[in-house]
Amino acid sequence: MLPELSFYHGKPQSSGLLRQQISDFKVFEQLPFSPCGEGEHLYIHIRKTGANTVFVARELAKYFKVKEPLVSYAGLKDRFAITEQWFGVHVPGKKVYDLSNLVIEGVEVLSYQRHNKKLRTGALTGNRFELILRDVTELKALQERWQKIVEQGVPNYFGEQRFGIDGGNIDRALALFAGAKIKDKKKRGMYLSAARSCIFNNIINERINNKIFSTIQMGDVLMLAGTQSVFHLDEVDDSITQRFIDKDVDITASMWGAGELMTNAEPKNLEQLIADRHSEFSQGLPRFGLKQERRRIRLVIDNTDIEVLSIDVLPTVKISFTLASGSYATTVLRELINYQDCTQRVVPKTSITNEQNTEQSSKQVT
Repeated sequence: MLPELSFYHGKPQSSGLLRQQISDFKVFEQLPFSPCGEGEHLYIHIRKTGANTVFVARELAKYFKVKEPLVSYAGLKDRFAITEQWFGVHVPGKKVYDLSNLVIEGVEVLSYQRHNKKLRTGALTGNRFELILRDVTELKALQERWQKIVEQGVPNYFGEQRFGIDGGNIDRALALFAGAKIKDKKKRGMYLSAARSCIFNNIINERINNKIFSTIQMGDVLMLAGTQSVFHLDEVDDSITQRFIDKDVDITASMWGAGELMTNAEPKNLEQLIADRHSEFSQGLPRFGLKQERRRIRLVIDNTDIEVLSIDVLPTVKISFTLASGSYATTVLRELINYQDCTQRVVPKTSITNEQNTEQSSKQVT
């Protein structure tokens, strides 16, 4: 179900260490608005180190003496990192809170302010990443590869964390489609997302293998930059090709569900071929209410920077970039460098169990 996915720029020549220290992986959420200062929801901006998003949300529910569903967050963030993110707590009334006595392991409160709307999942413009790679080999090759990625982007694969440890979410999705009862809505949603993402990743993989990843075809569905607006392409001309080069439009692939594919001709045939190869998923997903949607197959990075911090025996390199919400930093890293994630062998002390760690403890999540 989870084949080795193809590289767009070829397999990286460089290797290095990721997250040798917890401060080597920093993530900064970017909200599209600022809290207005009044309303039923208290927005809390925190910096967390070695802490799990779900764990922090549960601790906030205890502190405010509210039920867990009344605490929300825009996105899951990695446990093995320093991350700055927002939480929302539904606390009607006009009580003025003093959070100076809020103590959660690994958490520092940066600011808090009331707002008139709930903080919803995905309510981000994106995430800013600052990553340090250590013991880097083939430095020149890495710098050249970085430039290619900045100019051309990378395949917008869902990261392996979407599929759980050893692909466990795929197994659970198959069980779900076979009739297993899963009452927990969040877990059920994770398993359905894994199945959907598997089809999507395989469509990208097929396009790369067929050497049409960056080739617009008649029948493709394109998405406008900075939006989720899509349009069907009946004719390919120089102007649309130039808009793709300029990153004004992107080719999309199916996020599988009920309904007809928007693509036509060869793109439709390719998507249907992949869906047929994963018939348990393509037939099961519509039964749970998911509908056909589209997602970009190219991941573009913005506000990029690369800096060589030191050259001892082997170089240490810092890369910085911004990704749109729903994209994976590990997808960028995979195309850049053959990295070893040190958190797979060193687990920092935290106050959360593996059962609670729905973010897959050793992986980064947006």
